Amino acid sequence: MDTAPSAQPPTATAPAAGNRRRVATAAALASAVEWYDYFVFGIAAALVLGDLYFPAGSPSAGVLASFATFAVGFLARPLGGIVAGHLGDKRGRKPMLVLALTLMGVATTGIGLLPTYETIGVAAPILLVLLRVAQGVAVGAQWGGAMLLATEYAPEGKRGVYGSVVQLGVPIGVVTANTVFLAAGALTTDSAFAAWGWRVPFLVGLLVLALAWYIHTRVEETPAFREAERALAEQEKTEQSSPLRTILRGHLGTVLLAGGSFAVNTATFYILITGVLDYTTRELDMKKGPVLTVSLCVSLTQLVLIPAAAALSDRIGRIRIYAFGAAGIALWAVPLFLLIDTGSLLWLAVGTFVASCFLSIMYGPQAALFAELFTPEMRYTGASLGYQIAAVAGGGLAPFVMVLLLEATGTSMAVSGYIIALSVIALVSIKVLADRARPAEPEAAPEARAEAESAG
Repeated sequence: MDTAPSAQPPTATAPAAGNRRRVATAAALASAVEWYDYFVFGIAAALVLGDLYFPAGSPSAGVLASFATFAVGFLARPLGGIVAGHLGDKRGRKPMLVLALTLMGVATTGIGLLPTYETIGVAAPILLVLLRVAQGVAVGAQWGGAMLLATEYAPEGKRGVYGSVVQLGVPIGVVTANTVFLAAGALTTDSAFAAWGWRVPFLVGLLVLALAWYIHTRVEETPAFREAERALAEQEKTEQSSPLRTILRGHLGTVLLAGGSFAVNTATFYILITGVLDYTTRELDMKKGPVLTVSLCVSLTQLVLIPAAAALSDRIGRIRIYAFGAAGIALWAVPLFLLIDTGSLLWLAVGTFVASCFLSIMYGPQAALFAELFTPEMRYTGASLGYQIAAVAGGGLAPFVMVLLLEATGTSMAVSGYIIALSVIALVSIKVLADRARPAEPEAAPEARAEAESAG
């Protein structure tokens, strides 16, 4: 794994180039709209939800309650990954992706229509939490489906590039969410934005339902799953098989290592797009419009960096690129907040841009790397669990932890220390994953590689 990408598993018939492009496009769009819906909540949590749904107490208490609700979505993500992973490994990638998109569209639209605490009292934050849980389940189910649609249709030697089209959904989602919020803020007064303008980005979630229908009617199941389906059918004649049971019994270590390797990426990412937005506007008195613009511009650079890193991983190996990104995040954690603390938009842009480069270097090959850790019959379950464990341990708690650290210590260096600690965990996890994979031949199929890793 450390020196070269793995070969594509053999399939009965190679998909046509046109079908590959259609599937890759659908997977990328599914990821983009799903992440857009998920990210609008994070931006709203930093800007308005604390006052509207958790009005009691100090401003810090309201933000903490809002970020705690943000984190609830991450706690629900493993549930979506487990359920969709189990069914996706037994019934197909496409049905689970369609279901995830539908659930996300309904939940996001519901948040946009939800009355505030002033209107319906304590029912408002309760319903907000429930809808956020639904968002979490949906995105937990979505990532594995979209990622496998792309990577399992990839031609030999290009799994990293094809996987990166799904990863591009994250910066596209961030750019779109920030753009819509900027437009809503620019076209309304502060009072109108607080009253109804913030709802507009959530109502765009209705578009997800149209994409779900397109995938349901126009996209075919992946060749790798069809091959695995035949093998599972034979296995079920003699024994009851369960992808989740197989993962928990023989591959739990690989799942936990995958999660440990990626937690720093999700934590740093959500600190940048949500925690820093709150910190700069509430503590450093910076204007939300320019800060959102910086976040938008930095995210645009990821549209180039993510596929570039993925393509390089197809040539020299996933682990090497992945580890370089994790090491870069650790080294940049302190300079990042020293630059942010200047209160200058220019230095904010420089600090977050460099951090975003290292995040992109990790994120580009991550989809292909996680897919290659597991065989097709348990790949949806294993890859989803690894990803969602990282989301809970890193991303979901990161903005909440950031506010707590700032309140407790009074210095942003505490946040840098938090990022460095997660980076160390990532580098140790990556080293163990590389050692486990080393007995396998560099060009071995993912199935042989997973068998070698499961021995640990």
